[in-house]
Amino acid sequence: MSFDQALPVIFMALMGLAMLIYVASDGYDLGVGLLMHRATPDEKDMLIASIGPFWDANETWLVLGIGILLIAFPRAHGLVLQELYLPVTLMLVGLTLRGVAFDFRVKARTARKPLWDRAFFAGSLLASTAQGWMLGRYVSGFRNDGWNYSVFAAAIALALPAAYALLGAAWLIMKTEGELQAKAVHWARLAWLPVVVGMLLISLATPWISETVRERWFSLPEVIALMVIPLATATLLLTVRVVLGKPIVRGELCWLPFAALIAVFVLGFLGLAYSIYPFVVIDRLTIWQAASSPAALKVILVGVCISVPAIAAYTVFSYKVFWGKATALKYGL
Repeated sequence: MSFDQALPVIFMALMGLAMLIYVASDGYDLGVGLLMHRATPDEKDMLIASIGPFWDANETWLVLGIGILLIAFPRAHGLVLQELYLPVTLMLVGLTLRGVAFDFRVKARTARKPLWDRAFFAGSLLASTAQGWMLGRYVSGFRNDGWNYSVFAAAIALALPAAYALLGAAWLIMKTEGELQAKAVHWARLAWLPVVVGMLLISLATPWISETVRERWFSLPEVIALMVIPLATATLLLTVRVVLGKPIVRGELCWLPFAALIAVFVLGFLGLAYSIYPFVVIDRLTIWQAASSPAALKVILVGVCISVPAIAAYTVFSYKVFWGKATALKYGL
């Protein structure tokens, strides 16, 4: 494969990496937003404090991923937005509502603060549900020739917020202490079973929805090697459940549920990447058909080589500076 032929693969890998980091990072702070209604007023402040230094930077990866789609795969960008115009709009409304609520609750009077807390929850729910619907439509190749495709997308639209809530609870276990940490453990236990059942049903339905996926996963000898992904995922999820039932999850192993769930998201991403390659839109556009010209990609690559390390460095730096247990919110000078 020549360098010109490899360029679309490079950009597809970069876009996939950006979206994976976004889902894993913004997933937990969306999950924290989904748990807002279960917390007391003081606990809500601590929930916000736990994600405050990170949530804005997390969304940078979404901008990067969509930007790469726009400039590196313009044909795919047009097709994806044409098919997902409404859910993309709803997702942006949800993310905007979260941002507004996050800032306005700081200055709101005591009587108004619950309004912005509810807005933060609503924005988190709207954004995560829209993302689930978009993922379901994308995996099905945007097909509309049967009710089963809509049901499949709706199932993921319900499952993804539950997965985010589980990830958010795991984040709170790691970042908080005392009674709030105990509540986070309880929230994680409640979310665990719906997430596992949802993942199982979606995993069984995906090969039925897509013939391409079915052929990729159930052909010999590939199926033998690919069994590592579901087996590892099951092991990680069982580990999470076992640890959640042990007192040590509130001590030395408070990081383990979050780390294990991040690994589950990574495995899911690897399975999706294997399922759709070499398509950028499954069964409709390959990465070479959708890509910009090699000359344009070479120019874009220069910008990417500057911007991606900068974003990565800022992300790593922010997590390093604000690592450890969250502290109470303090406003003013």
